[in-house]
Amino acid sequence: MKMIQTFFLFSFLFLSCNNLVENNDETKPKRDYATFHKEALAYCKANSFNESYYFLIDLSIHSGKNRFFIYEFEEKKISNQNLATHGSCDQFESNSTKWEKAKFSNANNSHCSSKGKFKIGKRDYSSWGIKVKYWLHGLESQNSNAEKRVVVLHSWNAVANQEIYPEFSPLSWGCPAVSDEFMEHLDAKLKQTSKPVLLWIIE
Repeated sequence: MKMIQTFFLFSFLFLSCNNLVENNDETKPKRDYATFHKEALAYCKANSFNESYYFLIDLSIHSGKNRFFIYEFEEKKISNQNLATHGSCDQFESNSTKWEKAKFSNANNSHCSSKGKFKIGKRDYSSWGIKVKYWLHGLESQNSNAEKRVVVLHSWNAVANQEIYPEFSPLSWGCPAVSDEFMEHLDAKLKQTSKPVLLWIIE
């Protein structure tokens, strides 16, 4: 009888510990993005965008944690995720909060991030990272100057390919820059689609 009780106690503790680890998995998004996924799919269908997947960047997340998500509509799951930079804004001023929290602007030369929906446009040459960039076309008033500001999707070898929290990712001039390895994955995925892909930056 004692052996049976010991077995059940061990089983309970093992399952409890497993659940604790799973619930505290730092690689999983802490926010429920279901509403965003639903709206993104509706937007893609209404505007003849790619209906297989979209990119979601949540700049409310610490820059040392994964905050660039590839969401697969059909499978209803995030298939990949990684780090992404945010804009420096007042990079020449003494402001420690710029590392912790993204600020947003649509103004030229602001060096800030812009939020909202973007169409991922033409693949082009970049002087950064793997030498590939994708033009971003702002679809809302809050990001309509993205192309003029040269806010593009590109890689940067200063960006890590895994979470570095509590350290921060480097600051960009407004671009959502990613690691070279992640950009290779994004590039391969984007080259396979004939329809534009939606990128949505939120906070």
